[in-house]
Amino acid sequence: MSWGAELWDQFDSLEKHTQWGIDLLEKYIKFVKERTEIELSYAKQLRNLSKKYQPKKNSKEEEEYKYTSCQAFLSTLHETSDYAGQHEVISENMTAQIMVDLARYVQELKQERKANFHDGRKAQQHMETCWKQLESSKRRFERDCKEAERAQQYFEKMDADINVTKADVEKARQQAQIRHQMAEDSRADYSSILQKFNQEQHEYYHTHIPNIFQKIQEMEERRIVRIGESMKTYAEVDRQVIPILGKCLDGIVAAAQAIDQKSDSQLVIEAYKSGFEPPGDIEFEDYTQPLKRTVSNNSLSTPRADGKAELKFGGKSKGKLWPFIKKNKSPKQPKEPLSHRFNEFMNSKPKMHCFRSLKRGGATPEDFSNLPPEQRRKKLQQKVDELNKEIQKEMDQRDAITKMKDVYLKNPQMGDPASLDHKLAEVSQNAERLRLEVQKFEAWLAEVEGRLPGRGEQARRQSGMYESQQPPAVRSCAQDRESSPDGSYTEEQSQESELKVQATDFDDEFDDEEPLPAIGTCKALYTFEGQNEGTISVAEGETLFVIEEDKGDGWTRIRRSEEEEEGYVPTSYVEVYLDKNPKGAKTYI
Repeated sequence: MSWGAELWDQFDSLEKHTQWGIDLLEKYIKFVKERTEIELSYAKQLRNLSKKYQPKKNSKEEEEYKYTSCQAFLSTLHETSDYAGQHEVISENMTAQIMVDLARYVQELKQERKANFHDGRKAQQHMETCWKQLESSKRRFERDCKEAERAQQYFEKMDADINVTKADVEKARQQAQIRHQMAEDSRADYSSILQKFNQEQHEYYHTHIPNIFQKIQEMEERRIVRIGESMKTYAEVDRQVIPILGKCLDGIVAAAQAIDQKSDSQLVIEAYKSGFEPPGDIEFEDYTQPLKRTVSNNSLSTPRADGKAELKFGGKSKGKLWPFIKKNKSPKQPKEPLSHRFNEFMNSKPKMHCFRSLKRGGATPEDFSNLPPEQRRKKLQQKVDELNKEIQKEMDQRDAITKMKDVYLKNPQMGDPASLDHKLAEVSQNAERLRLEVQKFEAWLAEVEGRLPGRGEQARRQSGMYESQQPPAVRSCAQDRESSPDGSYTEEQSQESELKVQATDFDDEFDDEEPLPAIGTCKALYTFEGQNEGTISVAEGETLFVIEEDKGDGWTRIRRSEEEEEGYVPTSYVEVYLDKNPKGAKTYI
């Protein structure tokens, strides 16, 4: 269908319609622009969200991402960031392929529309001019005809009047002829203009206007096609990123499927395992004979000569208070039923403190002696690995300096070889210092690994007598020293399931404790300054009495005879001579 044939008389309507088409195109451009802004805003919010939940570097939170579930969450954050990047791609492509292109096309369309309607208006104006000429010629012809008719009537009137002179009649006749000639001329001019107008009008309605309307129709159809293509591009821009978005989602699914609960559980064990063994079973104590209680090697008390009970923990230390039993010299309270004590034991979460578990302020000890054995081993191993890396860096730096020095020796103009000697010496000193540090930490590491269950069972030094009495899952307070050469181990975080016993059950049984019997003697090989609670200072060459041998933790309990002062010293600092029959050893009271 042609607009020129069907809409020849709707010039103004077409002008409004084409303007509406351009307005629609501009509205679509504005829509796409707002969509790109939404995509950018969404991408920015997704990136900020991903960044917000990223673990901070060098923080405890970063250490938690060793678990597979946390790693899956981290992968989700990375995929979310990539997902945001694809929305930025959508915004960029829509801007480049739709907005910029359509904005340029709209300007061209406006210019084309303006030119076409300018030609249409020009044709209209020409037709209006022709019409005015035709109307003017027609009115002139009509006027001349009327004047000629009046002149003819006047001549006839003058010719019929006998009173009128011949000269007047002749004059009237001439005037009538002139008017008739003017009417004929006007008639010929009108006829010529009319013919010309009809020709112009025919060309206007059958040539000029159809051509102009055809151009406008083609322009409008191109606009419609263009906006349709832009809508397809709008969808394709989205469709192009769908595979990548799918990969992002697939990455999240793969990360979720990679979660291994067993692996995470093992990591929890490795992170929090203390290396201690759980306590053994508590055997039945017969209270039917108050003064002569029959107890097993694992009971809380041992028969004493004076009828007083003495606590014993794990069968490893004779006559020693169980570490988490406190004296209470207040009047003896009625004993609670065993079920109440068991419920308290199961529901309570106390801290175990023996006499050498000290609250230490300040920095962490260099040998990590404040940690449980397994945690201490991990920290020492980590420290050894870090030092080895630093040593490797120093060695690489030394090799680089050496190569540079060789270059200077071969090409003196490039530099003075002697200028590198100081740096080379400094690097060598640093490497040697780090090696000494490694040796120190490796010694501590070997000591700890030799005492951990399952790691150095053969390295444990236990006497046959105590080894046969100790349940495999019970540890004494003295055993806890294996993580603390200076006796400063504090059990706060690693011992969350220690026993808590009502001290009122034993009020009157520990008021007058007897010293432990000596089981041998020892000679101090080195001077030791016992600065922590539970330790004792000794001088080189001094002879002392042994009241408790080393149970594999590196400490021996000794006493001075004259002062009855007792405490722990490092086993490596003394030479021990145990009696063959320790039960018959003299007891110093």
